Amino acid sequence: MVFKGYNCIEERDGKTSMKYKVNMKETSEGYAIWVPGLPGCWSQGKTAKEALENIKDAIQAYLETVDELSKDKESHYVEVG
Repeated sequence: MVFKGYNCIEERDGKTSMKYKVNMKETSEGYAIWVPGLPGCWSQGKTAKEALENIKDAIQAYLETVDELSKDKESHYVEVG
């Protein structure tokens, strides 16, 4: 597992996955949770466990939206090491 700032890359069983740093705060309604590395990506839950599960869906939806909005755009990739 390699940690890089707000996320890390993990390779397991030949698969690569991303892990994102999340921040969580207890509120009067439960737990608010957000991803500092993905501006505007947030969720909530009645429990910390529920908030952590919900943020997974929010990250997936966020990334799918970014892909959709940039599908007809020229993209470049850079590697930071």
